[in-house]
Formats: sequence, C-alpha cells, structure tokens
Amino acid sequence: MYTHNLDPVLLDFGFLVIRWYSLAYVFGILIGWWFGKRIINHIVKTSRLKFNLKDFDDLITYLIISIILGGRLGYVIFYNFGYYISKPLEIIKVWEGGMSFHGALIGIIVGTYIFSIKKNVSTFFLLDIIACVSPIGIFFGRIANFINAELIGKTTSVSWHVIFPTIDQLPRHPSQLYEAILEGVILFTILNIIIFRRNYKIGNCSYIFLICYGVFRIFSEFFREPDVQIGYLFNFISMGMLLSFFMILSGLIISIILKKKNEI
Repeated sequence: MYTHNLDPVLLDFGFLVIRWYSLAYVFGILIGWWFGKRIINHIVKTSRLKFNLKDFDDLITYLIISIILGGRLGYVIFYNFGYYISKPLEIIKVWEGGMSFHGALIGIIVGTYIFSIKKNVSTFFLLDIIACVSPIGIFFGRIANFINAELIGKTTSVSWHVIFPTIDQLPRHPSQLYEAILEGVILFTILNIIIFRRNYKIGNCSYIFLICYGVFRIFSEFFREPDVQIGYLFNFISMGMLLSFFMILSGLIISIILKKKNEI
C-alpha cells in the first residue's frame, strides 16, 4: 500500500511555477529529439536512404506546435465539447490542464505530413522515427499523471494499491504506472527492436505503434476510472477505449496497404 503525497509543483518562485507535468513534456521532447537523431544516423549508415539531420531539427518545431494544438483540440472535442462550446475562451487556457493523447497523435500526423511535403521526404519514414521515440514522452507523461494524482485507477484490493487523499481514501490501481510501463517501456522496446533490424522497412513502426498502443491503452482502461464528464459509452466503453480501437483499425489498414505496395 502507498499513500500518495507527491506535490505536482517542483519549484514555486511566486512569479514562476515549475510543474512536473511541464517538465515531462520538455524532457520527453528533448530526449526524443536526441534519440531520434541516433536512429536516423543508424538507418542512413545501414541503408541507401539519404536524409539531412537538419531537417529533423526543423521538424521538432512542427511537432511541438502539433502536439499542443492537437492535444488541446482533441481534449475539447473528444472529452468536454459541451463545456468548451459554452465557454470558448477557456480553450486557450492550456496551463489549466486538459490534453488528449489521441488529439496530439492526429496533430502529429497532420504536422508531419505537411512537413514531409514541404521537404520532399517520406512521411512514413518521419512517422517511424516519431513512433520509436514517442514512448519516451508517453512514459514521462504518465509518471507526471501519477504525481498529479489524475487519471486515477479503479478501486481494488491488490497489495500494491495506492490511496490518493486529494481524491478520496479508497485503495486504487496505480493505472498511470501501468500505462507508463506498457505504453512507455514495453512499447519503446518493441519499436526499437524493429527499427534497428537490418530488414527494417519504412512504415512498419508506424502501424505497429498504432496497433500496440491501441491494445495497451484498451487494456489499461479496464483499470482506470472513466472521465467523470463522459462516463462509459454504451455502459461499458470509455472514450479512451473507443479512440484506441480506431487506432488499431487504422494500423491494420496501413499494414495491409504497405504489404500490398511491397508486393507490387
């Protein structure tokens, strides 16, 4: 048993507040940026692919904007549309929380596609790199969710349960940590084993990311409380499950298209 007593604020200077959640984004992007360049160097050295690393540096700006816009709009549309349609000015208050992973994913795909057209680079190649480094940011993000005592798990009797005093005194699954392990550590391992293989094919990591993340997220949702303002759709499906199902479906469709393309 563990009683949660972590402070979401790391440092408070009065005029400046540094939160763990903000640092999760910063470290996720910086470490992902560094590791992404290592992956690109490996691919360039072991294949005939030509790629300018400076283009990847330029892509980061697109990704940061895409994550913020996509994540925020995704939360507004998927999770709290009624509230924000009545108070549209609240949409810009990103600092008050409210980001959607699935919205950020859509934003990243759109931003990467626009960038790839501009630079005349394979969209799937860039998405493969992003897929391989994204679990780093996801891991930090889920740890930050745990520190913030948000996205809490369902009540349980397991010995490793956690009590979140700011929520209630009930023993709950540390579902944020389950997701950190599945969507962070395990997903990172799977994707990087694939991309560092000699027979790596462009696009493989993109669709495997969609499928594996979708499966891991749906599994994790069984241990996580649904969003209060939405609850369960059809009495048993959370919004996270529904969106993740479409991720899996998209991944399967992309895999079929890529396999047919390689056979031609």
